[in-house]
Amino acid sequence: MKLLAALAVLTFCAAAIPVRAQDPAQKKADAEQKAMRIVQSLQYQTGEITLLDGKAKIKLTDDFKFLDPANARKVLVDLWRNPPGAGSVTGMIVPKGFLVTDGWAAVLQWSDVGYVKDSDYDGIDFQKMLDQLKEKNVEESKNREAAGYGPMLLTGWATAPHYDKQSHKLYWAKSFDVKRSEQALNYDIRVLGRSGVMELSMLAGMSELAEIEAKVPAILGMVDFTDGNRYTDFKPGTDKVAAYGIAGLIAGGVLAKAGFFKVIFLFAAKFFKVIIVAAVALFAGLAKLFGKKKSA
Repeated sequence: MKLLAALAVLTFCAAAIPVRAQDPAQKKADAEQKAMRIVQSLQYQTGEITLLDGKAKIKLTDDFKFLDPANARKVLVDLWRNPPGAGSVTGMIVPKGFLVTDGWAAVLQWSDVGYVKDSDYDGIDFQKMLDQLKEKNVEESKNREAAGYGPMLLTGWATAPHYDKQSHKLYWAKSFDVKRSEQALNYDIRVLGRSGVMELSMLAGMSELAEIEAKVPAILGMVDFTDGNRYTDFKPGTDKVAAYGIAGLIAGGVLAKAGFFKVIFLFAAKFFKVIIVAAVALFAGLAKLFGKKKSA
């Protein structure tokens, strides 16, 4: 995973180099300086964070930090080289020891779809849903390749979907095969509210599944809606109701492209490395910038 994340940064470095002829050593120095300026400019927050004009909040434990939308964009778009649209997020929750070249992060996004009814949960056939998602994913993967990104093929549930009817919080994880890379992990949490859903998408590799699952209970406890905005505050006949239920949330809003692609594209920089293999030798010293030794 360390190599994969470092390669994502290398993609940024390669893209930042002018086309004109330049001494290799100078190219390396310029790329390192630009990456360092971005890393050093990141401003982390701790403690209690208010979101969505007071509609939701995060009570961070000492093990986590928060990046607001502007700082999250620097990581997702400027360093990890995701498409510009991936920067339209509510923020990022990261582990205390987070490094942009190593580790995982939870990306927050707000979806104002309305009140999502949960009455369908007990009747969901998750194996049938997985089969349908796999069929849909084959076509989506082709579209990713056409857009210049590596293919990502859904292989199964890394963690089966689970919904807590008391807290109205849902989580599940999917695994993906990625060409010439570590198997990708797509770990999702949904916090249901009165007028919409707070989405948390974990960016990671399968090697980090155990670590993330150990942190999920803490993350579930940190993110919630405020008084008057919780799921139980819903007013029938007055409040907006979503067009789908729990099954739709897991499937990506009834397989809506805006939701499904948005999550998957966030992984592009961490698992797509075809175009930057040649840059590894040129920027071998980049690891020194972050105080890490090169993995064997």
